[in-house]
Parts: sequence; structure tokens; C-alpha cells
Amino acid sequence: MTNEKFLNRLVFLAMMVAVGVVISPLLRVEGFAPMQHLVNVTCAVFLGPWYSLACAVAIGVIRMSLMGIPPLALTGAVFGAFLSGIFYAKTGKIWAAVLGEIIGTGLIGSIVSYPIMTLLYGKSDLTWLFYVPSFCIASTMGGTLAGIMLYAMKKNGVLAKLTKGLGRKND
Repeated sequence: MTNEKFLNRLVFLAMMVAVGVVISPLLRVEGFAPMQHLVNVTCAVFLGPWYSLACAVAIGVIRMSLMGIPPLALTGAVFGAFLSGIFYAKTGKIWAAVLGEIIGTGLIGSIVSYPIMTLLYGKSDLTWLFYVPSFCIASTMGGTLAGIMLYAMKKNGVLAKLTKGLGRKND
């Protein structure tokens, strides 16, 4: 990868983190942040699994430190972001990136959130599946919005142009 493409990726990553922090309060309640999932899928398609994971971690840490959000900001984002990137890298299909977000966040992230919230926050009234409905709905909403946006970009040729500038292959 050339230095120019690497710099383009870093700039795009920084912009995605900024967008994620700014739009994450929209529609947000504890355990329900669909805008995070929009950013996860978009970043996964444009940058791949590792950058998407880094983006989710950066957004989560910033949200936790500046907005007082519980660790759900991390557990509800990192698994979906990474799995979304993996699914897209393996298939080259936008729908696969959305599916990876739903599985990673809606199932894995929600179940991992239980021990974190029970042990760190002392929430004893939770069950293992407590966060599954809200995480599944939020990741489906955000992933679907990202999918619609990415399909529109693909139809207009913008997706191919941007992914080429970032040194990525597209479907």
C-alpha cells in the first residue's frame, strides 16, 4: 500500500470516528445506539475489519469518557464492527457486512455485555439475554441504514471510486 492510500485510510478513519461520536446520541438509550452500527458497517466496507474495529474502540472510549456511557459503548460495537468487516472481506457483499454487524452486535456483543454490566456495574437483575432484543433491533436499524446508503453509493459509482482511493477492492 502506498503512503498516500495509507494516509487516506487514516484520514477516513478519523472522520468516521468524529462522525460516530457526533451522531451516536441520536436515538440512543442504554443498550440501543443504532447510529454506531451505521458507522460500523460503513467503516467495515470502506476500510476492512481491523480499521472498523479500531474505529469502534475509539468511538466507544470517547463516548465513555466524555458522555458517561457505560461499557456497553464497547461491548455493543466492537464485535459487530469486526465481524462486519470480516463478512464483507470474505464475500464483497454489502448485505454480508450488515449481517456481520447484526450477528456480532445483536448476539455476541449483547451476551458479552451481561457479565460486564453485572460485575462492573452491579446490575444483578439482568439475565444473559437481557440486551439481545435491544442490541438486535439497534444493529438491524443502523446496519440497514448503512446498507441503503452504501447500495445508493454503489449504484452511483461513488462506492467504487472511494474504495479505490482507499486501496480497497469493492464488490
